Amino acid sequence: MGRYSPGHVCRRPLQQHSNGNSLAATNKTNKYSQLSATHIFTPVAIEMTGSWYIEAVELVQELGRRATIIMGYSRETTYAYLFQQLSVALQKGNAVLFQNTFTAG
Repeated sequence: MGRYSPGHVCRRPLQQHSNGNSLAATNKTNKYSQLSATHIFTPVAIEMTGSWYIEAVELVQELGRRATIIMGYSRETTYAYLFQQLSVALQKGNAVLFQNTFTAG
């Protein structure tokens, strides 16, 4: 059974999609724990399917809020732009990973 077959697709609301993201965020936090002495570290964990770790959403919202104040754009425009750019970067990364699964030959 594949990862995206009906038996594996979760039909719960977005806020409950935290198991994989929480584990990834915990791993990132542990990996970069030495930074906490000199920096504020927030893990950004986004699943291939587009599910976001809640702290990643909060970070992007805060960045959007600050950018709105500094640049004077509407909040909705800034949020949409940030989420769109991160989503495109994720899709590009997924495409590269998918392409690398094929062997030359």
